[in-house]
Amino acid sequence: METTNNYTLKPTFGDSFGTGWRVMLDNFLRLFLVVIIVGIITGPPNIFQMNLDKGDFPHMPWNLHGWDGDMRGLFGLASLGMLAVLFGLLALLYTCLVVPVFTFGSKMIFLEAVRKMKPNFEWLIRGFMSNYLNIVLANLLVFALVAIGLFALIIPGIIIACRLAFVKYIVMDKKVDPIEAVEMSWKLTRGHGWTIFLMGFVSFFIGIFGFCLMIVGIFPAIIWIASSFASLYQSVLLEKEKPVEPEAVAA
Repeated sequence: METTNNYTLKPTFGDSFGTGWRVMLDNFLRLFLVVIIVGIITGPPNIFQMNLDKGDFPHMPWNLHGWDGDMRGLFGLASLGMLAVLFGLLALLYTCLVVPVFTFGSKMIFLEAVRKMKPNFEWLIRGFMSNYLNIVLANLLVFALVAIGLFALIIPGIIIACRLAFVKYIVMDKKVDPIEAVEMSWKLTRGHGWTIFLMGFVSFFIGIFGFCLMIVGIFPAIIWIASSFASLYQSVLLEKEKPVEPEAVAA
């Protein structure tokens, strides 16, 4: 068991959620602001998911009285299709190139809170100025690996997702490339896969319960969950990096 500035860190289910709760109480307003900002940033892709219908454009040729399907109407339909494709492309680019910087940065802010450091909001945009390529590529790599695993009878995808749960923290904390981050996460999570899975499973119901509490309860639920996973990462890191005591030399 490790203690860091009054937080007792041990890589177990109970200790992670217990420390996460204390971290949330100690830094609620700052972490609440982080959750709000990330929520706003991750929301815009939904704007691009538009269900376009020809009825939304009453002055186009296909909605004019007596239109019999001439070339103007066909051109209009083609334009509508191209518009939908454009919106979809913008959503994809935004999700792949912008959102990861904020989500990765938020992980580091929660980690700083666990380390009893004053959370630095600059982490939310620091990725654009440094480490940007590693963030984007790591996000794509993890997504691809988990997706491939899910296609392989689901269970492998769940295992991969659990073993790569620390990639976001590692990329920001250690500033390594995507391959190294994946390899480090795989090593760090060895022996803790079931803990991560159980925490993820319980987190789902914590989120549901928080949402049911007049909706606003979802915010402390998200903060608690994020703080708990940051606590788990820090505790595993301390456990793995703890120097091995030299064996006593026989006289």
